[in-house]
Amino acid sequence: MAAISATADVPAFDVRCDKVGAEIAPTMYGIFFEDINYGADGGLYAEMVKNRSFEFPQTLMGWNTIGDISVRDDGPFPRNPHYLRMSPTGHREKRTVIENEGFFGVSFEKDKEYRFSLWARKAGDGKGEMRIELCDPSSASDNTAMVSAQLDIDSPDWKKYTVILKPSATVEDGTLRIYLVDPVKSADIDVEHVSLFPVDTWRGHENGLRADMAGALYDLHPGVFRFPGGCIVEGTRPADRYQWKNTVGPVENRPTIANRWADTFPSRLAPDYYQSGGLGFYEYFQLAEEIGAEPLPVLNVGMLCQYQNTPDAHVPVDSLDCYVRDALDLVEFANGDTLSTWGALRASMGHPASFNLKYVAIGNEQWGSEYVERLEPFVKAMRKAHPEINIIGSSGPGVDDPKFDYLWPEMTRLGVDLVDEHYYRNEDWFLANAARYDAYDRKRPKVFAGEYACHPKGQKRNNYTGALSEAAFMTGLERNADVVNMCTYAPLFANVNGWQWRPDLIWVDNFKVIPTDSYEIQRLYSLNKGTNVVPLTMDGRPVAGGDGQQGLYASAVYDKDAGTYIVKVANTSLEPRDFKINMMRLPKKASWSGVTRTLFTRAAESINAAAGSTDDLHTSVISTESLPTDFSRKGSTDTFSSTLPARSFAIYRYSISR
Repeated sequence: MAAISATADVPAFDVRCDKVGAEIAPTMYGIFFEDINYGADGGLYAEMVKNRSFEFPQTLMGWNTIGDISVRDDGPFPRNPHYLRMSPTGHREKRTVIENEGFFGVSFEKDKEYRFSLWARKAGDGKGEMRIELCDPSSASDNTAMVSAQLDIDSPDWKKYTVILKPSATVEDGTLRIYLVDPVKSADIDVEHVSLFPVDTWRGHENGLRADMAGALYDLHPGVFRFPGGCIVEGTRPADRYQWKNTVGPVENRPTIANRWADTFPSRLAPDYYQSGGLGFYEYFQLAEEIGAEPLPVLNVGMLCQYQNTPDAHVPVDSLDCYVRDALDLVEFANGDTLSTWGALRASMGHPASFNLKYVAIGNEQWGSEYVERLEPFVKAMRKAHPEINIIGSSGPGVDDPKFDYLWPEMTRLGVDLVDEHYYRNEDWFLANAARYDAYDRKRPKVFAGEYACHPKGQKRNNYTGALSEAAFMTGLERNADVVNMCTYAPLFANVNGWQWRPDLIWVDNFKVIPTDSYEIQRLYSLNKGTNVVPLTMDGRPVAGGDGQQGLYASAVYDKDAGTYIVKVANTSLEPRDFKINMMRLPKKASWSGVTRTLFTRAAESINAAAGSTDDLHTSVISTESLPTDFSRKGSTDTFSSTLPARSFAIYRYSISR
């Protein structure tokens, strides 16, 4: 990166090192989780048994049975009353067996440990011996069991039994098998809440998360974690709405509900897609804490999904008391002392300390006067009871329609702290809107870009060009950190074997995590966030790809903790671009102690290729190099010169010594 002389056709970025601008909120560059694309059950939530409590509307969905099996509904857990009675057949060669198919197979790895558990009781005289096996149905050997263990059900009372299984082979499409050992002399055995987890979950939690998936979130270093949705917060019908109180306390007694995404798209039907509640609000708060992100729960405002319902389906305004109470009780659950009702429950679950909740979103993607009149009592109640909580309101489903224009003034009138904006648009929109927030009114509520992703034209799937467009757009988010306080890409996870929506940030199967190019952009921004915006202009204008800017987008920040200036530059053009960075008005005694460039790029011949398989989801190449520090100085300005490859993104870090 040698210094070059200024010419008219070489763009020059002017960075004012003497002006440390707006603080960049710690909540920038976060993540948004919704149980879509099998993101929770069958995904992040590490439970491997489908329909573990027999509470799907088709009671035995996910299970195959042989022998004498009956379903009963007077079990030990009131909100999950169903269980199975397994009875002996009375014939020595006729067994009573249940097998679970798991989520896209019960997948297990050789020599890894898996914790099997169930609740059971012996219902009558006889032996209480059960056999537990992890099987490979396609095995060519005489025995399909890759590991076996015996449980002795020794009590007429309901009791939890646990055994550790260590399979002898790796199997992707396996099954879990449970059977009565003695088909003649066995007692009737009642079985409830059948569970199988890897022992190696995230941070070792028993009701835990997949370690590799949670680890991918940790590696993003997110500033905020929004959960649990999304449209599932609203639900299609009243019974389907997400109720946080049903997702805390003993996991065995958390009710199963339908998933709004199971049948939304006829071409991507998922009839076995339900929510177990095992990944609930306690686990969400715990995960946020462990990955270092501010928790941001989203609560139902008394409305069902407006895409799927007419206005008369929503809760009447004069019947919102229990919904408002849920919001206030959530703050107590997260922050209340251990003598409070909900704080005591949190403590009993293993976290006596406060989760330090600061933000609550009321409503997801609502719009119209029906939303405003329901939001108002929430705002009033929360301001009175918990003025310390920041309230986030909605601007509707998109930014380019009358719903958005109506809601922003209403959100300002109600005095919410942030307004949630959503945009799923193509590459052209993202590039054209890199300057979107430059002219926003600084006196209005702050912006939360709560759901955004580039949907490439004609593809609607992850690809490199979409990720690069996001990188260019995000320079505008960063440049306007005084307006935009947080942002989250959406959706977060998708299972390659069962998805409803794309593109998505991270794809998975039962063994692998596949981060996308968009994931890498989010990670690069988060790891190079800085603490304050620094003015960066070209000819006095923001660098947002406009006339004469040659498809370049740029922003600059200062990291006061590291003493580092960070300049981000995206080249969206089809040609390499030479440019200069003028680091202006440096202190006289300042010198550069180190300069690095991290480059996000891809081979030119594959830039426009679409993601057609899992191998295509992550095609970017990221490299970091140290650059020479012998740059040309004129007065108080150091000039750095660089060439950025076509369709690439780079982060320049300048470490200064004074």
